[in-house]
Amino acid sequence: MLAVNPPLDADLSVLPGAVAVMHDRQPERDQFAKQHEMRDRIEASGETVVVFLPRERAAAKDWIARAMATGCPVVVDGVKTDGAESLLKECRKRATVDAVISKAHGKLFTVTGGDFSDWIAEPATNGDGFTVPVAGFSTDGIDPGTAALLNALPPLKGHVIDLGAGWGPIARHVLQSPTVTACDLVEAHRPSLDCARTNVFDPRAAFHWADATGWTLRAKADHVVTNPPFHRGRAGDPGLGRAFIATAARSLAPRGVLWLVANRHLPYEAALTDLFAEVTELPAPGAFKLFRAARPRKIR
Repeated sequence: MLAVNPPLDADLSVLPGAVAVMHDRQPERDQFAKQHEMRDRIEASGETVVVFLPRERAAAKDWIARAMATGCPVVVDGVKTDGAESLLKECRKRATVDAVISKAHGKLFTVTGGDFSDWIAEPATNGDGFTVPVAGFSTDGIDPGTAALLNALPPLKGHVIDLGAGWGPIARHVLQSPTVTACDLVEAHRPSLDCARTNVFDPRAAFHWADATGWTLRAKADHVVTNPPFHRGRAGDPGLGRAFIATAARSLAPRGVLWLVANRHLPYEAALTDLFAEVTELPAPGAFKLFRAARPRKIR
């Protein structure tokens, strides 16, 4: 059996037989790898494929289509608020749907037969000329927060880390400076990072598929630039941004600098002053706040 992108809290032990996992996010991928065979693609032969639906509709349809292309029985497991009900109806129009089970907040159903090839989606080019994944952050173009951050950045020097790099707009901007010696792009979503490899065509760039909140690099950097996420699924989680700040602090050299943009309502000031000796708020558009935080404190 192959499980496609199960949530971190999924109990795969209830599935019969040996279970392999395909996951495109960290830290989920590394967590499941401790107990399961891992696969890089939705590929199966003579086994059932269980697709755990994401919030993003285009990605959900793409995963179902790729699972159906294996020719194996497909089970779809999703939450109603993430569109499971409407996808069930769409699957019924083109395939045989059986064993429909309604859960407290979700649906589970099997799909056999049918042609889903038109649901397969590939990376596309957005209005800013970047290659972007089927699902990811702000795939239509550079978001206003990142744009504000890029407008505030001076030309940087030395070793730079782009924390939560997405499909690479920050790194590509940073690498316009000839005095940047290296740029590490750290991103948890593999499809986004794969697009960044296309968008950031510079030998100084290095790409890391990793959870930024737990990532470490032996060499200390001169700058960290980030527009950290603040949601886990549908729920807002400012703790995620604070974890990015902590990663930045331990990744920087003693005189290193963090450049950070955040939505104005997010409470990052305490984390910044706890972890950096110098914190300056820079001018920013009304919906955002920009920080330059320098000289990271030693974390005991």
